[in-house]
Amino acid sequence: MKNPSINSSKKYLSALKKAKGNYVTSEKLSVSMGIYPEVINDFFSYFDPMVNMDYSYNLRDLEDDLEKYITEKSAPKAPKASPAYKVPKTQYESVGDFVYQKMTAGGGLLDKNAYLSDADLKALKKVITVELAERKKKES
Repeated sequence: MKNPSINSSKKYLSALKKAKGNYVTSEKLSVSMGIYPEVINDFFSYFDPMVNMDYSYNLRDLEDDLEKYITEKSAPKAPKASPAYKVPKTQYESVGDFVYQKMTAGGGLLDKNAYLSDADLKALKKVITVELAERKKKES
């Protein structure tokens, strides 16, 4: 059984709320929405499979379930972190640590010819943003 879309769920919920009376069947809802009762029953069978078998089923009983479904599905999701920016926190403690590990030669002398790959530049960018965020927290 596939999940109903949020837009169609909102459409059915608004139609249920606009319907007059305490007892709303798929037949009554189909008249107000202009959709076949079988399609309405198929939609509401996600919330209760008995809707397909009983044509006199009161759809008002499913109104709360429909509202919960809409709030769950429309809740904002946390953005996924891009794998390119993932740097282990123990790898570089600060910008100075990054420079020391990547851009020094031998006895700690700065190598002007050091080449930084794309991954190194992304890691440096991440280290800088983390350090700036920490400084901002200390200021406030």
